[in-house]
Amino acid sequence: MRKLKLQIQISIDGYISGINGEMDWLLFEWSNDLKKYVDEITQSVDTILLGKNLAMGLISHWAAVSKDDNNPEKEAGIKFSETPIIVFSKTMTETIWENTQVENGDFVEKIIALKQQSGKDIIVYGGAKFVSSLIKENLIDEYHLFVNPTILGKGMPVFQEVDTILKLSLVSSTHFDCGIIVLVYKPL
Repeated sequence: MRKLKLQIQISIDGYISGINGEMDWLLFEWSNDLKKYVDEITQSVDTILLGKNLAMGLISHWAAVSKDDNNPEKEAGIKFSETPIIVFSKTMTETIWENTQVENGDFVEKIIALKQQSGKDIIVYGGAKFVSSLIKENLIDEYHLFVNPTILGKGMPVFQEVDTILKLSLVSSTHFDCGIIVLVYKPL
């Protein structure tokens, strides 16, 4: 069975953005060891899941990076752009992006069916509401939490939908040269 992996950047106090969606607190200057880590987990996936709000900016960003010969992240852009993407939305009905389909139905049923198909693993990057719903429904098989060395005090939490205790087991904790710590957890 395929695993659904969550890769998300969070603050020390568990927020994924500021109150108004601010992302200026994130470390964007990733060290080579963190880039290698991301490459490794990305190579094991063949499907990307996104919520509509994140998809609106992320897909266009990586498509542009994939076509920019001067961008040092061009290979990552190509991988992202060539990997099939499913955007979950209640309001969007058509896609404007290549390699992308929109799913309006029951996300729980769809993701369970995807996990039962043959293929590589699946990865989800966010946004907050979509990921919170996945966590609440216990659909995440691996949590890759990129903890940035920042405390926001207030912001958009990623665990706001959880209404029962979810016990996790720490698989690994890795400190990267840029200051980010990646915590990997699996559900018990």
